[in-house]
Amino acid sequence: MNRRKSRAGWSLEHHVEHILTEAKIPFSARSAEVEGEPDILIPGVEAYLDKKYPRDRLCMLGVKTTCKDRWRQVLNEGEGIARKHLLTLQRGISEKQLKQMTKAKVTLIVPEGLHKDYPKVDGVRLVRVTEFIDWARALVKV
Repeated sequence: MNRRKSRAGWSLEHHVEHILTEAKIPFSARSAEVEGEPDILIPGVEAYLDKKYPRDRLCMLGVKTTCKDRWRQVLNEGEGIARKHLLTLQRGISEKQLKQMTKAKVTLIVPEGLHKDYPKVDGVRLVRVTEFIDWARALVKV
């Protein structure tokens, strides 16, 4: 069972990498050179390690098939980036968890078809994958 879950996680990461490549968004994947080894860094590890590169033009994207308490792992990845992004395929999470993520400055990215499975919470906004791609394109083109 754990092998199957691991393969699903790797598969999701590869799909996200493919989407970013097709969108022509520069990134680095699974960088051991960065604290916590983030799943994806935009525009890449070189920019992250460059102290002159503006921190507000960096993006750390965690990719998890499910959140549960594993979403907290992204908080320790890419410590030089204040706002974290987490893409998941999980069908809904609790209102409490959504509030905790928002308070911890984690932006949750969920395919639009799964938004209906999430509770409506004041001050919490789910981001569609297409919105994230548009935002990331603008981030690297500034």
